[in-house]
Amino acid sequence: MTARGDVPPKPLGVTLEEGGIYVDYQDNRRVFYNGIPEIVTGTLRCRPGKDVQVLVTNESETEGVMTYVNERKTEDGILESSGVGRVFLDSGDTMEVFDGVVATVDGLAVEVSVDMSVIDGRVFVFEEDELGEEMYELRAEAD
Repeated sequence: MTARGDVPPKPLGVTLEEGGIYVDYQDNRRVFYNGIPEIVTGTLRCRPGKDVQVLVTNESETEGVMTYVNERKTEDGILESSGVGRVFLDSGDTMEVFDGVVATVDGLAVEVSVDMSVIDGRVFVFEEDELGEEMYELRAEAD
């Protein structure tokens, strides 16, 4: 089995559409994440055992960076060629995966929170497994 490690993300093309989000990977693939994201204020707690991806767009919402949190299936080389990053956290660990975006692992669940005062664009979280996919947009807590 090939070792899996942390991989830094690279810029990806992003197109926000009424029915979902297109992501243009660096290996020339274009993937459509179908659906309207559920709006979450505060911290999003993803379900245990799901693959979790965090996408942060720039201010113009045309470019972004994406990172997996604790995804163990994909080989490093595939992620490197696609431009998608990956980080590994142990239970109880917290890491700022992007400026203003913090991931915490609680048992087998990943929690993601944002500080929107630091982020110019938008923050999306994709939670998926072989049975389906959920999409969320994180926003600051209401005052």
